[in-house]
Amino acid sequence: MIPRRATPTLEKALAREAAVALIGPRQVGKTTLALKLAESRPSVYLDLEATADREKLADPVQFLRLHGDKLVILDEIHRIPTLFEALRGIIDQGRRTGKDVGRFLLLGSASIDLMRQTETLAGRIEYVDLGPLNALEVADTVGIETLWLRGGFPRSFLAADAETSFLRRQNFIRTYLERDIPLFGPRIPAETLSRLWTMLAHNQGTLLNLSQLARNLTVSAPTVAGYIDLLVDLLLLRRLPPYLANVGKRLVKSPRTYVRDSGLVHALLGIETLDELLGHPVVGASWEGFVIESLLAAAPARTRASFYRTARGAEMDLVLELGAKHGTWAVEIKRGLAAKTEKGFTVALEDIQPHRAFVVYGGEDRYPRGENVEAIGVRDMARELAALA
Repeated sequence: MIPRRATPTLEKALAREAAVALIGPRQVGKTTLALKLAESRPSVYLDLEATADREKLADPVQFLRLHGDKLVILDEIHRIPTLFEALRGIIDQGRRTGKDVGRFLLLGSASIDLMRQTETLAGRIEYVDLGPLNALEVADTVGIETLWLRGGFPRSFLAADAETSFLRRQNFIRTYLERDIPLFGPRIPAETLSRLWTMLAHNQGTLLNLSQLARNLTVSAPTVAGYIDLLVDLLLLRRLPPYLANVGKRLVKSPRTYVRDSGLVHALLGIETLDELLGHPVVGASWEGFVIESLLAAAPARTRASFYRTARGAEMDLVLELGAKHGTWAVEIKRGLAAKTEKGFTVALEDIQPHRAFVVYGGEDRYPRGENVEAIGVRDMARELAALA
């Protein structure tokens, strides 16, 4: 098992609250992490996708009270939405008897859906995010390009060869299209959503154009917006908002979209090997999305992320607002082994006036790149951000 950086965060959350929700896409390693944690304390695990385990909760209050001295792990909690009301009563009763922390660990594969269900647990629950494997979790002996090509879903990353990794990602996409997405959202034709997902992969890192996507899919713009909302809620797509600085210039106001896992980008586009990736038009945008996800996985929890772009071409790939203590950091992303920048980067620096500025590039050396600008590799940049947490 690859150690996950979320483990200490999860343990601290259980020491603070009666219920903790571990949120992340399917197959990202939530169950593995939860079962590893369960080895250190009395616990009971229920997989609510299994009929036998769901039947145990026919009378949830009686069953959960029977295991009142254990950590109860409820996997795929959205399968029994009526369970949340029972949890609320049990948690409130436990508080009156001194059992007020570390009682329930809820595992969910969708952010908004799970949070909507847990409104009844307001003030009783803490959320912990678990994403795919990132640059700080993969050993330094493993080339960063392997993680970039295969993505961070453990079964894909740890596959014996490139072909197996590629097939696992294709099966993952098919499972979401045919089973998981219909479960979480309105009935959407799998073929339509597959085409949209593929279009978004082709347009990785570009400004969101709902009208163009709608024309290509022969559906309405509001329908496409709903599809995109669902992919965002399932933690499969990121909408990166623009940084709206007060600089007296015309600013781009549309978000950029990124398929969050680079391995899924490549599977959607039929890219199986590194050679194929390096020769594909998406290579630069894929690397950009990979770096953004790597850095946001390492950044402090309350970091606000955006991009900056003006109508006249000033541009910054990533702007990180890190709070009063650390200020604003600006990040330009380059795929090549030389950390070259353009005029738009210099103008963006003048507009944003960041506390620190970096060019994250494909190499590993770290060196100054002009006044108050540093060239840095992905892992070192992630370590810089992780040190702030």
